[in-house]
Amino acid sequence: MVAGTRTPRQITKEGSLRWAKLQSVSEEERKKVYPSLEELFPELYKELDEQQKKLELHYLDMQDLEFTIQEGKLWMLQTRNGKRTGPAMVKIAMDMLRDGLINEEETLMRMEAEKLNELLHPVFDTKELAKATLLAKGLAASPGASTGQIVFFADDAAEWTAKKKKVILVRVETSPEDLSGMDAAQGILTARGGMTSHAAVVARGMGKCCVSGAGALNINYKKRTMTIDGREFKEGDFISLNGTTGEVFEGKINTVDPEMSGDFADLMDLTEKYTRMYVRTNADTPKDAKIAREFGAKGIGLCRTEHMFFEGIRIKAMREMILAKDESGRRKALDKLLPMQREDFEGIFEAMHDLPVTVRLLDPPLHEFLPHEEANQKEMAKEMGITPEEVKATVDSLHEFNPMLGHRGCRLGNTYPEISEVQTRAIIEAALNLKKKGVRVIPEIMIPLTGTDPEYRLQEEIVRNTAEKVFEEHDDRIEYLVGTMIEIPRATLVADKIAEKAEFFSFGTNDLTQMTFGYSRDDSARFLPVYLEKGLLENDPFQILDQEGVGQLVELGIERGRKGRPDLKIGICGEHGGEPNSVEFCHKVGMDYVSCSPFRVPIARLASAQAVVRENLAKKGGSTYSTA
Repeated sequence: MVAGTRTPRQITKEGSLRWAKLQSVSEEERKKVYPSLEELFPELYKELDEQQKKLELHYLDMQDLEFTIQEGKLWMLQTRNGKRTGPAMVKIAMDMLRDGLINEEETLMRMEAEKLNELLHPVFDTKELAKATLLAKGLAASPGASTGQIVFFADDAAEWTAKKKKVILVRVETSPEDLSGMDAAQGILTARGGMTSHAAVVARGMGKCCVSGAGALNINYKKRTMTIDGREFKEGDFISLNGTTGEVFEGKINTVDPEMSGDFADLMDLTEKYTRMYVRTNADTPKDAKIAREFGAKGIGLCRTEHMFFEGIRIKAMREMILAKDESGRRKALDKLLPMQREDFEGIFEAMHDLPVTVRLLDPPLHEFLPHEEANQKEMAKEMGITPEEVKATVDSLHEFNPMLGHRGCRLGNTYPEISEVQTRAIIEAALNLKKKGVRVIPEIMIPLTGTDPEYRLQEEIVRNTAEKVFEEHDDRIEYLVGTMIEIPRATLVADKIAEKAEFFSFGTNDLTQMTFGYSRDDSARFLPVYLEKGLLENDPFQILDQEGVGQLVELGIERGRKGRPDLKIGICGEHGGEPNSVEFCHKVGMDYVSCSPFRVPIARLASAQAVVRENLAKKGGSTYSTA
């Protein structure tokens, strides 16, 4: 039995009938060859049923029982709490709560937050998965399962999808230029990158399956091939990704949507009763905002405006702005972007009506909006009516040795204030337009990458002055907040000064972790696994917030920030905002909210409620669980 050399029969008749249906076995054959214990030995089955009920009531949990029947006598050998899937975990606990066997606190504490992923994403058909050939393994960057044909370029992904084909976008690594293809693809596979690489972060935000850092992949863009352990796969070949485990399989594997029962909704209602710190979402589109809202998000904690500039004529206008020789030329190009960005904000604000929306002003360096491959540079030159040499010269002039620490964030806005002006105008005008339609909007404008008090104050002045101009033009006004993203260690040290003007802080722990450790999140996959294996690090700091080091800076930033402004609203919008241990830390240090990808909102909601339960139990001096 344990070795798996015998196929056991079903215990119940119901189980036997279900098994026979799956195996396409006739009822006559089932009765003859595969009868259930219930049918063969009804009295012993009844005794076993009574014993399992007795043990379950004693241990107040679903039991994994071992028994044997010898010479007509039932022998109980062993019992222990049974392992369970995510859906089973929710159902068992909610059933026991309704039956009065456990109380609400224990119901919450019996949940493994990460297992809720199983209720939120497609999974592979288990029968087909058992026969599949594993090709490679990478990082489980974004959960779910997907299958499709290999494509290597974002444009091809969009084109093939338009033809009703399902594709997997395969890249060495992704960049903002790939957004349209990532959105079109069923899943994303990269050879390089960690859990917080561009591919991983964007995929989680989109709810797309993603496997990143699959080092066994050798990608040849020119030949449009992918080689794994000497085997070559061409564009159009089928592969399947399991973003929950990081596995890459050969060929097609059918996926199924998990069954969502009312228990899941009941569990989320229960978290609402206990949580103190609410959960927002990181969302850049009305679609993402709507999904997150359905999962119970209380607003948007991070709307990244740069993702709005990469489609169609938008990227062309953005490139015109970058290529402009002076402020007048930049303003002319930005005027083309204004109505598009205003329309984007209207869609997001409407989807999140009555809830706060934090919009981050332009953050990435400008070189990310320009093509770096020669063929794409020639294509851009043709579109813009200039020479390829001029495009190349601009790309070269924007080159930075360390872009993460370069000309980006508020540095960009203070150098080219017209960028911040146009974005502010788009935000405020969108809010005023919706107000006329009776839609309540609560915008929060976030200045990225603040490191000094003066640079924040200059950006805040630009935002406030622009907003006042718009109010005057429209003869109307709305309430709004201006705050900053705390992602530079220095900002936590001078947080009291920054908070004199800033109305909210949002900790960007992705960059704060990079700058505190001095690790590049996109390159650390080369050494982090070794560090974890040798015990040099307890956890990957890009997955689980480093409470000893980065956490100290966060606590310091909160303490000093509220010293400068006692009513300072504080949250977190890095990827840690959806990780249970990090969420509990955020609760302990007194944050008002966490923000995470739409599909991690239920996980964060549960973790937030569990943090309250643990705190209550600690005050009572009780154990981890509190049973009825």
